[in-house]
Amino acid sequence: MADPPALSSVTRKVIWRLLPFMMLLYLVNYVDRANVGYAATKMNSELGLSAAAFGLGAGIFYLGYMLFEVPSNILLHKVGARIWIARILITWGIVSGLTSLVQGPVSFYLVRILLGVAEAGFYPGMILYLTYWLPRRPRVFATSLFVLAIPLSNVVAAPISLPMVAQPHIFGITGWRFMFLAECIPAIVLGVVTLFWLTSRPEQAKWLSRPEKEVLSAALDAEAAETTHTVRHSVASALRSRRVLALSSVYFGINFGLVALIFFLPQILTSFKQQYGASYSPVQLGLLTALPYLVSIPVMLAWGWHSRRTGEATWHVALPMFVGGISTSAALYMSSPGLAIAAISVTATAVFCAIPVFWQLPSEFLTGTAAAAAIALINTIGVSSNFVGPYLMGWLRDSTGSFRPGMFVIAGFMVLGGILALALRRTTRQPTPEPTERPLLATSAPGLEFTTEETR
Repeated sequence: MADPPALSSVTRKVIWRLLPFMMLLYLVNYVDRANVGYAATKMNSELGLSAAAFGLGAGIFYLGYMLFEVPSNILLHKVGARIWIARILITWGIVSGLTSLVQGPVSFYLVRILLGVAEAGFYPGMILYLTYWLPRRPRVFATSLFVLAIPLSNVVAAPISLPMVAQPHIFGITGWRFMFLAECIPAIVLGVVTLFWLTSRPEQAKWLSRPEKEVLSAALDAEAAETTHTVRHSVASALRSRRVLALSSVYFGINFGLVALIFFLPQILTSFKQQYGASYSPVQLGLLTALPYLVSIPVMLAWGWHSRRTGEATWHVALPMFVGGISTSAALYMSSPGLAIAAISVTATAVFCAIPVFWQLPSEFLTGTAAAAAIALINTIGVSSNFVGPYLMGWLRDSTGSFRPGMFVIAGFMVLGGILALALRRTTRQPTPEPTERPLLATSAPGLEFTTEETR
């Protein structure tokens, strides 16, 4: 049993060493994934893309992503995070830059598929990577910090990207093409840096002393032993588990809530001119696009803190999904653009509150290669909503002339995901009391206690 003060000290050291760099990688990742939504305000007309065609291109990214997600995560577990994450960064940076060369729908679709293949495994790989370094309690806090990179990426990127896209020409090419070229460079550079900065496993860390490694290993081994008594660890049984499939469906609903934000928010704000008579300059559009993400950051942190304090996870996943579903469906029925943006901000906040707590659930009953495969499968099924959702939303926009029907579809899937999260709660752990004195970085989010037929 690890000494609590010593364990707290070493986990704090691990978090400060790894999390800032991991957040930077994920921030760049989301910029390169979501900047096609910024480009759409000018790219669609230049390439002759309808809303449905753009939605198909935006979503087809996830076709390549889904096909290679599970094998990518298993390879990360086998060859080591340092090499595999560096490979992902460099290849996605190169392919993202190639988006600047597309000439029409076919080349646009092809580059988007290749980008998904290149990027496959990054996010679930980072979630898996945290399980190598941190026990469950501090891992909740670390995951919350990591997921902060999603809203932060849009806070940073939107005010920079949209003014670039609005320029007729930069160095002889249209603004949106220049944006893709400029924003692919950080991924390639950071891929090289990863080879020197990231450490695959604690036992390989030269920046940890031998006693620190022993304390951390003891805590991780004890947690793994506890999990081993709960469930079998084969990849096949993990992928067949009804619990894994159910969690995948919940994550599908959460991701549906991201569809409107990632790919269509700039276009929705542009449509305010028709609905409300409100038009925005490129700088104003960038700031308004960033606003929902900025609002979500403090609320997301407070929600994670509340989950830790109460020792409850299921409602901390389900309730934001219900709230997000309501705000999404109501957003475009508001009487003013300010109220509509406020409703969209509630949706963003709800999505980001649900994600960090959700990702603690798979590690409650899986470790090792089984956890690598299960986390990848959950993420694969979850992000399949981003393959279906953009095309469906674009098609509904073309068919009806409004974003409202698409927003209703997103809302419906979010609510269904929340209902399923509650249905999974067969038994509930007793809340873990928060000690009176607790290190700053020690946190927990005990959640669903799974009892399956395989383990009874």
